[in-house]
Amino acid sequence: MRPQHLDLAAVEAFVLVAELRSFTRAADVLGVTQAGVSQQLRRLEDQLGKRLLDRTPRHVRLSAQGDAFLPHARDLLASQKTAFETIDRPARALSIAISEHVVGPELPDVLGRIKAHDPSLLLKVHVDDAANVRRAFERGEFDLAIIRQGARRDGDLLFEDPYGWFASPAGRLVDGPLPLITVMEACGVGALARRLLLRAKVPWVDALWASGVTTAISAAQSGIGVVPLARRLATSLVDVGPRLALPAFPSAKVVMLSRHGDAQVRAIQRMLRSAFKAFVEER
Repeated sequence: MRPQHLDLAAVEAFVLVAELRSFTRAADVLGVTQAGVSQQLRRLEDQLGKRLLDRTPRHVRLSAQGDAFLPHARDLLASQKTAFETIDRPARALSIAISEHVVGPELPDVLGRIKAHDPSLLLKVHVDDAANVRRAFERGEFDLAIIRQGARRDGDLLFEDPYGWFASPAGRLVDGPLPLITVMEACGVGALARRLLLRAKVPWVDALWASGVTTAISAAQSGIGVVPLARRLATSLVDVGPRLALPAFPSAKVVMLSRHGDAQVRAIQRMLRSAFKAFVEER
């Protein structure tokens, strides 16, 4: 006879493995070992009498039974949170500042995973240039900051961000100085681009100093010039660096700066880190 009560810790482990598609990333979020997560999943499968996951050396996929169970598992966890919230507790909030050069197509998915993990959490997200983000974090205005790592080798590495020189696939760059599009902010991408061009003795002209990354991408799409940009942001552009014999643009390290918090905040930090890594690895 099946037990009447499920192990909610095992249910949470299952949901995380299903969402992150990785035992390792789920273990990181939960702050336990990968072996511990595997034991929880086996125990849950034994309780249900069904195989929830198809495991291979390289992939973790939901079985048909796991796919059917997933929405109910989420409902169980949501009900548990609601039960806890009937006790008079102050609402919790997490403030995150993100450098504009880091914000990419993965952000809605990453924030969605955070909200799914903790629906009661109030997320406050602020996007600004890297220098302002760091200063605001150091003044204590934000719990977390996500920026490109600069000369200060601090922060928790989230992922490596490959860069290149991008332009419109339909644009025609005429002979002459390289028409350069950069962003008027202090994150250093534009300054680095000019140093690289100077060392390589590539002449350039400032075609546009954009007010933000979105404007710079739009300008490049119009065909007026070339923008140094992270590859994951250049979905509608092509890398013209090799064709124009431009110097290699180094990758950037994207890091997370965080403050010490309670166990719940630390769990959210781990979820945020794992969600970013999961997105980048799946690209």
